[in-house]
Amino acid sequence: MDADQRAAEALRLAERLIARASVTPDDAGCQDLIAERLRAAGFETQRIDSGPDDFRVRNLWAWRRGARPGPTLAFAGHTDVVPTGPLDRWHSDPFVPTHRDGRLYGRGAADMKTSIACMVVAAEAFVAAQPGHAGTIGFLVTSDEEGPALDGTTQLVRWLQERGERIDACIVGEPTSVKSLGDTVKNGRRGSLSARLTVHGVQGHIAYPQLANNPIHRLAPVLAELVAMHWDGGNEHFPPTSFQVSNLNAGTGAGNVIPGTATLDFNFRFSTESTPESLQSRVEAVLARHALPHAIAWSLGGRPFLTRPGSLIAALSDSIGEVTGRRPELSTTGGTSDGRFIAQICPQVVECGPVNASIHQIDEHVAVADIGPLAEIYRKTLEKLLS
Repeated sequence: MDADQRAAEALRLAERLIARASVTPDDAGCQDLIAERLRAAGFETQRIDSGPDDFRVRNLWAWRRGARPGPTLAFAGHTDVVPTGPLDRWHSDPFVPTHRDGRLYGRGAADMKTSIACMVVAAEAFVAAQPGHAGTIGFLVTSDEEGPALDGTTQLVRWLQERGERIDACIVGEPTSVKSLGDTVKNGRRGSLSARLTVHGVQGHIAYPQLANNPIHRLAPVLAELVAMHWDGGNEHFPPTSFQVSNLNAGTGAGNVIPGTATLDFNFRFSTESTPESLQSRVEAVLARHALPHAIAWSLGGRPFLTRPGSLIAALSDSIGEVTGRRPELSTTGGTSDGRFIAQICPQVVECGPVNASIHQIDEHVAVADIGPLAEIYRKTLEKLLS
């Protein structure tokens, strides 16, 4: 296949994936399609499903070992998508791939079925050209990235650890480009630490405050102190740690009742200058200083990870430059991704994919003209690392 044929094949595969309504955690047959394609290219495949029956998550590990020693380069992605939102606001059915004005529309077009299609076609083309390649090519695919992320990549990582499988480098197909394909590569992500703080008071009539204890009043100075705190200054790779409140609930529904409890949900997006333990300790110190009667439940979404310039970033950046003529900016901004789990077993993890302007939005789309170049970026990276 030449570049035009690879572009057309990646587009067809992206359309077939988009046509499957794989709202998390439903894979809707996407991984069967991917596995079938990869097996035809000489890959072995293994299903590692996980989770309760009412939230069953499908996971796929596929691999092809080359004829010569070399590193293991894995592609990682997710077949699940977020819900569509109001269907009447879409200009076309979100699960009918549609072309308008040079764009491919559909839920998952940008996040991230196009990336997966490009990865598969890139691997097929590379293996066809170099069947005796060095090293190993792997695919980690889950249907639980947009969901709780408890039974997806975390389970794949555990399964690989138990079998002693090594991954030396991994490209996650998250949509990282900002304005133009390849302008940004994520070489790390901030950590995410959430908490639910329940403040205990005494419910009572609003006209007799001396007989009650208002938890909102007790919480107010604590919240003001937390909002004003300087958690860290970040570093050359990460912005400063941020504290944000996502929800505040109190009240009985009546205007003349002092509530008995108030609940505050908050989140830290933290740099490598802080740890979950240090952030928890500092919050608990504030609560103790104010003698706040409370209960708090912490939830660690992921620790920060960072891939410093090395063989993977060099190969990927050079490939982007050859295909697009631009050098990518390395960034750690944004939310979390499954890269945080893969980084536990892989020293080099980066994210590279299409423009992210429409992800999770109505009329999600990718530029058709970017699909072929994205497949070429992945293929050239394989060539540089496994030839």
